[in-house]
Formats: sequence, structure tokens, C-alpha cells
Amino acid sequence: MRYTLRQLEVFLAIAQAGNLTRAAAHLNMSQSAASSALKDLENQFDVLLFDRVGKRLQLSDRGHQLRPSAERLMAMADDLEQNLLNNADAGPLNIGATLSIGNYLAVQMVAEFMNTHPGAPVTLDVENTAHIAERVLNFELDIGMIEGEYQHPQLEIHPWRADELTVFCSPDHPLANTPELSDNDLTSVAWILRETGSGTRQAFNRAMQGLLPKLTIALELQHTEAIKRAVHENLGVGCLSLMTLEDEFNSGKLVRLSTPTRDLHRRLYLIQHKQKYQSAGIQAWMKLCDKWSS
Repeated sequence: MRYTLRQLEVFLAIAQAGNLTRAAAHLNMSQSAASSALKDLENQFDVLLFDRVGKRLQLSDRGHQLRPSAERLMAMADDLEQNLLNNADAGPLNIGATLSIGNYLAVQMVAEFMNTHPGAPVTLDVENTAHIAERVLNFELDIGMIEGEYQHPQLEIHPWRADELTVFCSPDHPLANTPELSDNDLTSVAWILRETGSGTRQAFNRAMQGLLPKLTIALELQHTEAIKRAVHENLGVGCLSLMTLEDEFNSGKLVRLSTPTRDLHRRLYLIQHKQKYQSAGIQAWMKLCDKWSS
């Protein structure tokens, strides 16, 4: 064999970091050792894996073509190493989840996964849909759990479970005791919403088609807890996933509003890179997702 796993590891680390220094630090190598490993790999096969753009190393066309195969091979090697070391039935797992899923579903799922597979380390990255999809595409995450519809030719999109957004307000808001909100009501209030790029905002915009130009967006916030706090302070009306609001509704801290003219139902999705190796850890997580699909 004319290449080593260490050479592939350096290649993939640089592909993710876009910088030799950061890649070497990630691998606990000296910069010169990492540079030498990359040069040896390129020279052995007379191939240019990166274009040098200033201090950045950007994947060449050939590098882009080879990366998925290298990712799969390293993932298989990691699986084998885990089995050799501790006979674990699931290896390392990197999960990404959007905020509502991450804070209200994924943490519980990770706890169950770790109880079932005690030897398997799990990381959980919680961000918005666009960020999670980008990291899945860059092979930094094994699986993404997202709220929004996201299309990309390199992604497998798996419908997962049903979800519902709901409009809500402070108990002191003028609409708090209104049985059903009309479209006129919806255009008369100030809105406190998630930021553009989030799955929740995408679903809200779709539900409010025809009304969007008339809506007053008072605040855009990146975190559900900040939105709930702002609505509780009566700064406006919010719209979030029902699963994030059950405690506040039960306690009376916030009031659920009925919007019969608007369909706020949606689906949650699982995303994977089409060329991602299906490790034992990924397969175990997908089984767990099936269990949590309703």
C-alpha cells in the first residue's frame, strides 16, 4: 500500500480546517510533520490535492473527488479501532441538531444512547439549520437533526417526526383572551421571531404566506429562551415549536393562541452526507431515531 492512514488523516484535517497550522494542532502534530505527510501523499501519486491561496489550502477538483472515499476509509478504520480496543458495539458519534431539537429532544436521546452504548463517545452540536447542514456537508457531523426543509444534491434527507409551531403571547397581551386569531389580528401585532436561516423561521414564513409583507417583525433572536423571555415581557407575540413551550403553557407564564387560518404543522428531518460511511455508531443512532419518531 503506497499511502498510510496518517497521511489520509492529515489530508482530511486540512480539508476541514483549510489551514495547515490548525490541522496540525488538531492532530497534535508539528506543522512540518503535517506538511511532510501531505507532500509525501501528493508526490507518491503525482496529484495536487489542494490549491494554495495565500495562507489557505483549498481542496482542488481532484481533492474534492477523493475526499468522500478518504472519509469513508477513515471512518471504517475508526470502527475497527473501537472494536479492537474495547469491543464496543458503537464507535464515536458526532451529532448536530437545530436549537429546538437540540434543547428539547436530542439531549434526552444522547443520554439514552450513552446508557445503551456506554463505551461510545458522543458530541452534540446545537445550531441553526444552515449551520448544521454545512457541517454535515463538510463531513464534520455524522448526522444532522433539523427543523427546516433543506435541499442539497450531496445530502440524504430523511423525514423523521411530525412537529407543530404555535403562536403565543404574554397573559397581559391584548390578544391573550381572544378565542381565535384572524389574519387581521396577525398583522396587527409585533412579532418576535427566530432568525432567517433557522428551520423555525422557514416554517413560520411558509405558514404566513400572503401576510409576510404586512407583518411587523420587532425582534429576531437566535435562541428560543430569549424569545420566550421577550414575549413574557410583553414585547410582542412569538411563534415557536410546541415542544419548547409546554412548561410555560402549563404554568400559565405564556398563553397559546389559536390560529385556525394558518397551518403551522411541519416535519423534522434527519440529514446525512450521501457518501458517509454507515458506521456502527450511525446505525445505532438511526435505530434510536426510529424509536423517537413519534
